[in-house]
Amino acid sequence: MSEEKKIVEVPAKFKSIVEEIEKMSVLDLSELVSLLEDKFNVTASAPMAMAVAAPAAAAEAAEEKSSFNVELTSAGDNKIGVIKAIREVTQLGLKEAKDLADGAPVMVKEGASKEEAENIKAKLAEAGATVTLK
Repeated sequence: MSEEKKIVEVPAKFKSIVEEIEKMSVLDLSELVSLLEDKFNVTASAPMAMAVAAPAAAAEAAEEKSSFNVELTSAGDNKIGVIKAIREVTQLGLKEAKDLADGAPVMVKEGASKEEAENIKAKLAEAGATVTLK
């Protein structure tokens, strides 16, 4: 089954907003969606968002072999240590880091260089987490 990429024409009034969103990591985008849901008292359809995001992420991964995604597979027994390590490597706040650790499996960093991805993996693994590079 061939998958065709839908071409969407962005109106000029939204062009700058869409360009900014395209630059965001999945974590930042998730945080933005939550903020907008709270601000405007609406709910985004998660299954549709995941269905749209997954093919785009897979296409990017296939194109760029020099960038890696660091996935936290499991927080392990030392969740506090893992939360501290997540905060160190991502600069996230305590609540956001805890949410990542609780939500495993989850992407901690996307588009990292091989060296950066290895460093993040080592720090998280040292704290007791199970980490996968994709």
